[in-house]
Parts: sequence; structure tokens; C-alpha cells
Amino acid sequence: MPDQIFLVGLSGSGKSTVGRLLADRLGWSFADTDTLIERTAGRSIPDIFREDGEAAFRELEGRALARAARSGQVVVATGGGAPTHDAGREVLADGFTVWLAVSPAVAAERLAAQPADEPRPLLTGDPQARLESLLEARRDDYARSDASIEVDGLTPGQACEQVLRLWEGGGPGDSGIPGAAATVSTPGGSYPIVVQEGALVGLGGLCERIGLSGRAFVLTDTGSGPLFAATALDSLRAAGFKAESMAIPAGEEHKTLETVQAVYDWLLGERVERGDFLVCLGGGVVTDLGGFAAATVLRGIPFVHVPTTLLGMVDAAIGGKTGVDHAIGKNLVGAFAQPRLVLTDPALLATLPPRHLHSGLAELVKHGFILDEELVRLLEERAGDPTNLATEDLIARSTAIKARVVSDDEREAGARTLLNYGHTIGHGIEAAAGFSRYLHGEAVAIGMHAAGRIACEVGLLPAAALDRQQDLLLACGLPQRAEGVDREAVVGAMRSDKKVRAGAISWVLLERIGQAAVHRDIPDEAVEAALDAVLA
Repeated sequence: MPDQIFLVGLSGSGKSTVGRLLADRLGWSFADTDTLIERTAGRSIPDIFREDGEAAFRELEGRALARAARSGQVVVATGGGAPTHDAGREVLADGFTVWLAVSPAVAAERLAAQPADEPRPLLTGDPQARLESLLEARRDDYARSDASIEVDGLTPGQACEQVLRLWEGGGPGDSGIPGAAATVSTPGGSYPIVVQEGALVGLGGLCERIGLSGRAFVLTDTGSGPLFAATALDSLRAAGFKAESMAIPAGEEHKTLETVQAVYDWLLGERVERGDFLVCLGGGVVTDLGGFAAATVLRGIPFVHVPTTLLGMVDAAIGGKTGVDHAIGKNLVGAFAQPRLVLTDPALLATLPPRHLHSGLAELVKHGFILDEELVRLLEERAGDPTNLATEDLIARSTAIKARVVSDDEREAGARTLLNYGHTIGHGIEAAAGFSRYLHGEAVAIGMHAAGRIACEVGLLPAAALDRQQDLLLACGLPQRAEGVDREAVVGAMRSDKKVRAGAISWVLLERIGQAAVHRDIPDEAVEAALDAVLA
């Protein structure tokens, strides 16, 4: 492994703070090239820019990088422009370079909180606008790094741990499992999430690798079963497991306790034991319901999620929320229980009906708007062709976002609540429509429209940001309004939502693209106006 770790990225990405933590962890020295330049020149960086110009500064920067690299085992926090010139690239090529990717808005916010005697030379005027311009100009240079980490939602300590794992040869969520895009680590259990084309054929081997034993029971539905159950069973049997399957009826209307009872009857009739495990092969209904059945039969047996829909891949299969719907509302009966493995094979989406693919895109859009502006940008670049959005790289990115949030907040006591963006009204629409007229992602898209309007109405969000959200949702083939749904039924379902506290609804609202927060005491008139806009 290289003896030099270089951290690159925009000002405000945390390079110096993370670098010092990392150097302490490794027992290495730490160097900050900006500090080295000022010591050598005997002047501040603003003075160097003002008196000698940027070209002279870049020459000093190249020398400082070379000097730092000769310090033996060292972590180096580089200047934002280090990878943009030949002298810098030459030095960086000999070490391990990690791009700490930060959104311009977050970077500007962090920099504003830091005391500074003089403004940074390249950030005079509007810092966020300048950072956006710099990122656009430097993106390709940063992308040449050996690895990258999205740091918007990470503490310096978390970013340090991810850099360390990357340097040691793993990934941000490395678990020693090939194809792992992330690892969920919670008090309720830790497990890898594999995102890889063709992964289904390796299901049995992965189950063996993570230490599962006993018999495998594959729960699927009448939509996914005929397509994928044989492959799953063959893989499990090839790995030495005895395996059987059962299909439940497809559709949200079957996500009920009656269906759970049928699963219990099957498992208990087969004399399931606590050493056996359940494989949930299907969309969100199968993962939610199957996880609940596994968590409660014999007081709990291990289970594995193999989502077959985009919605299941980026949302339902991750995080340990299991359960079923009730006539009063969605997901009101259930339990937190973590799977042992999530295996995501994007190749399975080739058979997914377009409407269901569009529905799943709502969750990718949601993850971007609440936590990752860069994901929003990537989705916008590819918008117009849903098959170009449901790709391995974007699924892995969205998966990692949810894995990180769930790891920090397993039981929705804090940050995980943000994942409910669009769900308050969305769940109300689903319930009012009898869980049959609108797919989950469609209802959530309408709910995001309503939440965006509320945020605008109370002055949290600029209208341009709401327009950007709606343009992307429309490009993903998602609806903006619900037709023929009883308004009072929607409101009644909202009042029964799990997020209601002391009779008041907690609203997840955008404050900017890539940042959301929970707000209470939202004026009734703002909610009524939003409902007027989304309920035709």
C-alpha cells in the first residue's frame, strides 16, 4: 500500500480535519500544502495571489506537494487546485488519492462558519457560485483520484473511517463480500448490500459466505417467482442448501396479516427451525411482508433480501423496516428486523414493467433531494430515458445513501426521519385509494410535490428549487397530482401516520436541494394549499 495519502477536493470538504484524524489513526505525519506554502513564502496565500498571481502560486503548490510527499508515511491535505496542473498531478500519481466530494452549497456553508482574516482568493463575491464554477472546471481532475467519498452527510470521523477502508483495499462500505456497495451497521445487525449485474446466480455462495446454514425457504410472489425463483433455488442448492419456495399473490393489496398467516402456515408446515433462513425474492411487498414473517416466526429466523424491483433495491430492502398495511393506513403493523444480506442484481430490472420502473425512480430522486445534490445532477443528466437511470452505479450510490442513514439511526429517532420525505401525503393517497390505484413511488412523487409546495409557502425553499424537483420527477415519468381520490380520506390517513406526535404531523421539508429537515407547527393553510395543488 502507498505511504502517501492525498486528500483532494473543494475548499470546505474537510480535507485538513479529516487528514489530521487519519494521520492520528495511522500514526503518520500530517501536512497541509497551504500551510507549507505560507511558511516557505513568508506570506499569506491571499498576498501571494494578489502580488504574484495564480500561476506563481501553482508553482509553489507543486513544490509543497513534492516536499510533503518526501516526508515518509504522510497524509496530505492538498489545495483545491492541486490536481489541475502537471506538477501536482505528477506527485499525486505516486500516492493514494481520495476525492472528498462535497456539494458547493455545503462547502459554502462550512466555510462561512470558519473565521478568516481575508477572503479566499478564488471565492470572492458569491462563494457558493464560485464553488459551483470551480467544481465544474475541476470535476474531471478530481475524478482521476483513486477513490472518492461523498462527505455532505458524514462527520469528519466517519469520513476518516471511509478513507482508511479505501486505503486498506476495501470500499466505503467494504465487508469482504465481492460487489458490496455498502454495509449497514446497526445495533440490530450488520450486513452487506451487494449491487452487481448477474449477482443472483451467486446467491447460494454468498449465503454460505455470510455463515447461513440449515434450509433455505424462498418467499416470492406471482410476478417475480416465474421469472427468478428457479435461478435462486438452483444457486442455493448448488451451494449445498436444501431449498423450497412459495409464491404469494403480487400487489400491495395483499400486504396484509392474512398473507402473513399463509406464510406462517407454509413455514410451520415445513417444520422450519431457527437455524433455517428465509430468502425474500420480490419487490417491496415481499421484502416488507417476508421480513416481518421471518422476524416473528419462532420469534425470529435469519432472512435475506433479493429485491426484484427498483423500489425494493433502493428502499424497501434496506434498513430493517418490516410489516404490513392496515385498513387505516400503510405499514402500521410491523417490526424492525435487519436482514443478513441484501443482494441487488440490476439485471432483474430488464423484465420490470415501465410503470414500476418509474415508481422506483421516485426513491432515487428522493435520496438526491434530501441528502445528495450530486445525485440530483447525475439523474438530471440522464433524465428522459428511465432505463439509463436504473443503472448499477446510480443504484449503488442511492443504496449507499440509505445505508449510511440507517446505520446512524436504526429506529427513526433522528436523521432517518428524513427518508420519509413525500411519504406523509403519499401514504395518505395510497390508503385513500385502497392501495391499488397508485404505486408507492407514484404516491410518494405526488407527496414530494405537496411537500415542496409547503416548503415554498412557508419560505423555506425557493420556487426555482421546487421547479427543478418537479421537472426531474416529470422526466422520470412520475405523476404530479392524484385524481379521483377522496380528500377527507387522505387527511384521515395522514392523521393516523406513524410520524404523528401529540396529534401534530411532523413534516420533512426541503431547505435547499440536498438538504432536508423535520418541521412541526406548519400552518394549516399551507397544508391545505398543497393539497389543493396535488388532489385533482
